Amino acid sequence: MHSVIESLGLLFSYGFIQRALVVGILVSLCAALLGISLVLRRFSMIGDGLSHVGFGALAIAFVLGAAPLTVAIPATIAAAFFMLWLNERGYMQGDAAIAILSSSALAIGVLVTSVSHGMNTDLNSYMFGSILAVSRADMLLSVAVSAVVLLLYAVFYHPLFSVTFDENFAAATGTHARRYNLLLSCLTALTVVVGMRLMGTLLISPLIIFPALTAMRVCKSYRGVVICSMVTSVLCFVIGLCASCVFSLPCGAAIVCVNLLFFLLFTVIGWLDKR
Repeated sequence: MHSVIESLGLLFSYGFIQRALVVGILVSLCAALLGISLVLRRFSMIGDGLSHVGFGALAIAFVLGAAPLTVAIPATIAAAFFMLWLNERGYMQGDAAIAILSSSALAIGVLVTSVSHGMNTDLNSYMFGSILAVSRADMLLSVAVSAVVLLLYAVFYHPLFSVTFDENFAAATGTHARRYNLLLSCLTALTVVVGMRLMGTLLISPLIIFPALTAMRVCKSYRGVVICSMVTSVLCFVIGLCASCVFSLPCGAAIVCVNLLFFLLFTVIGWLDKR
């Protein structure tokens, strides 16, 4: 036991692990909070769609020699607003809009990388995630963006709660439902782009979906789901990060697998509780 504690102490003394820990905990908190509203509104796959849009934007940024996140953040926010607009206007259902945008953006990203210099190391780290890729600049940007997301969620907690459960009733009582839908889409886009560096394009979506679904297995109230989702999300991230370092596993995949184990465990606990 003492040797395990010493090993973990040595592990967290490395700068890249400390940066990954800070970014990961903040992104986990943001993803857990936003995931509840997205899951309850049957919009769970928006994270997957936006991550593919982000990858396409990153590929274009690398080819143009531009700063990756300065291109990816506005492009992903614009895509989130566009999907919401398509859904509101009735032109296309939410899942169809996500499918078209995500597949198109991913295809554009692959084409752009293939006709340029191919998949370089930087772009590859965004595709699959890497704890080694989190620089000090990435950490500072992630802290700033995550702080904005958490602050806005806390300030607008009650209207977001109303819109999540009954958008028509919220609008009838004077809540600007569309405004808060746009806010939710914007916060989700920011969380996805920030989390892509650590989790990768292919694995950021489970970080949004799993904590909410896990908490819903055992919690009965909305507040309980929020608290449980945040705790399990952070715990799964820390365990996954440690496992990836100790056993030399891909960071994103390890975190998602830990989330899956927690989901299965909570499902069993919920089933036993009902009996």
